[in-house]
Amino acid sequence: MASEEELFANVDALLEEEPQLPHPAERARLREAAGVTQARLAQALKTTTQTVKNYENGRSEPKSPRLEAYQRLLRGWAEKYPARSAPVPDVPHQPESPKTLGSPPGPEGTERESAAPTRTPVAPERNAPRRPATSPRRPAPKTLRQPAADARFPHGPLAVLDGDGSAYGVDGIVLDCPAASVPELVEWTLRESGLGAPRLHRNGKDSDPLIVLTAAAAVKLGLPERLEGHEQRRSLRLPDDHPVVKQVTKAKWQLTQRGFGPWARIYRKAHGTQRQCVQLALLSWDALDERSWPGLADMEPADIARVLGVYAQRVITPRGSTAVSGLELMTALRPPTRAVRDETTGNWIPGHHPGSLGTEPMDPAPPEATPEHPVVVNSGWQGGFLDEEAYQWVRDVDLLTDEECHLPYAVGLDLNTAFLAAAARLTVGLSAPDHFRAPQFNPKIPGSWLVDLSHVDLDPRLPSPFTPTGERPVGPAWYQTHTVAYAQELGYNVQPLEAYLRRETGAYLDPWHDRLKAAYLDTLADLGVTRDLDDDAFLAAMERHKEADPALTAVLAAIKATVKGGIGKLRERPQGRRYKEGERWPALERPTWRPDIRAAVISKARINMHRKLLNMSRMTGLYPLAVLSDCVVYPSPGPSPLDFLPYAASGKPQPGGFRLGPSPGMAKPEGVQEMLWAVDLMEKGLNPARHVKGGDAVLDEGE
Repeated sequence: MASEEELFANVDALLEEEPQLPHPAERARLREAAGVTQARLAQALKTTTQTVKNYENGRSEPKSPRLEAYQRLLRGWAEKYPARSAPVPDVPHQPESPKTLGSPPGPEGTERESAAPTRTPVAPERNAPRRPATSPRRPAPKTLRQPAADARFPHGPLAVLDGDGSAYGVDGIVLDCPAASVPELVEWTLRESGLGAPRLHRNGKDSDPLIVLTAAAAVKLGLPERLEGHEQRRSLRLPDDHPVVKQVTKAKWQLTQRGFGPWARIYRKAHGTQRQCVQLALLSWDALDERSWPGLADMEPADIARVLGVYAQRVITPRGSTAVSGLELMTALRPPTRAVRDETTGNWIPGHHPGSLGTEPMDPAPPEATPEHPVVVNSGWQGGFLDEEAYQWVRDVDLLTDEECHLPYAVGLDLNTAFLAAAARLTVGLSAPDHFRAPQFNPKIPGSWLVDLSHVDLDPRLPSPFTPTGERPVGPAWYQTHTVAYAQELGYNVQPLEAYLRRETGAYLDPWHDRLKAAYLDTLADLGVTRDLDDDAFLAAMERHKEADPALTAVLAAIKATVKGGIGKLRERPQGRRYKEGERWPALERPTWRPDIRAAVISKARINMHRKLLNMSRMTGLYPLAVLSDCVVYPSPGPSPLDFLPYAASGKPQPGGFRLGPSPGMAKPEGVQEMLWAVDLMEKGLNPARHVKGGDAVLDEGE
């Protein structure tokens, strides 16, 4: 029997403990009683709206000093707005929140919609997600579109590890990670964390778990806070004699040929169908660069996990740069092999998956290659190359009319994810190229054609559709099928001299296009830019969408970078100072090193742009001042695109020209400047489309 002294000592100890936050439902009640929005509270606490939502549905808890500030606020509200009924019972609470995550496709690329069920931790108790003791795991509201649950990965695709051992996952999950070394971290990730993601195609592979290390976590694990060197950032890595590399090797783990760099893959040979691989990304080593992930470096670990988690569930678990992820997504959605039955043995063996690029690399035709490629160097090829690149064109200033020069504004329009729009229903070659002499042109066959298009005579106030400079071609040159087909569409005769064509064809990029388009539109919709807006409402939404949620803004930028970077990776050039012309470089060993597919996408994107430019001149009499990739600048009587875009008497946009909207291929405002400013740049030989946004735009040619 405990003595009175012992009982009072225990009670006094409880009284001295840090006061706990009230039940999540009570937190929401107090805020609503005070008439404060979640966004306003987030601003006061110097955090994000999503984090406040997590506090109010029990998915995460604030840490010091935000914890004490939140406690003080709730105590003050509790005195002003006491509960009128019995204490809130411990029942699931479903906060109102907008759609935040999209569904990855099912086995055949179709979307699955369902509410996310309660996840049961599979890790040992010490590694279970940390949550309030009085608050059970709460299911997501039924209005959310969540991926179907996979019991193998109850805690999502990734986690961001901080220096105190907290691993922040998706949906506000926080796991306790006891690892004190990199090998221990790998073991914990595979055995206890419950991290990973299911395959995107039934013939594909599950996504390996991703652990993102903050600077503090890297130092705790024995890694340098920064990875310094004189080489390009992408080639930086720890030396083989570094203690951490030795630890990994001693524990019988392996590193890929990239070594231990900003993106390190650590693996062992798979046990049957069970992969043993963990992907690490080091924030302080610039694994997630600012251009593709704007603002991420300044976010807290929980918010970084949210950004990467949304990207992982809508696109793919990051496996490197956004360019690498874009390329990996192609393979994940079009796996090279499938299980087929061996007729002689009856066993199931890997066989070619129709519609994919296969498992073996394929050399391009000489005109499709780059000058340093062995196909070119070893053959002594002198026949020229495809020059299917994005536009960099400025109209000759002497072709400006007085009427144009007296217009007050130069307005820029940008085509949404123009390369993605070009990839839609795009037929590309899947087999090796065959050479033909004097073939009959067929616009349905993908390939490279040697054609003389110098006789095509178009208005000089428009760029030529056949060259990236917009200059009229001189003599025969190599063109991709879409470029030659457009000359035919314009009414000109084409007589190819030679061609490299592919007999097996298919819409290889279709699932890639569909998934990225859905990711792009869903993320824009979460930022308030939806497809049902009229043009005035669309322009207003685009003005403020970047201020709605920094996390989703970063996701949107990453999706756009994934599109351009993925296309660019199809023709990755050699890297490093030690490379010698004529040698093979690592990218050539990938089946996805396909410069002809890249050329097809860029050719179609450039032709799509020219078709709109031509239609605009016919409908409005307006001609562009300049074009840079997917951005075009027009002279305008007013500062808005609505002042010069063509509309029918009914108020609907005229088909064929530029049309405002969020979908890929539609246009959005890029910027507005004075017309005199644009003319001054043109006279200096500069491109107004590069600067109309108010800074130096970066030309993305898909490199």
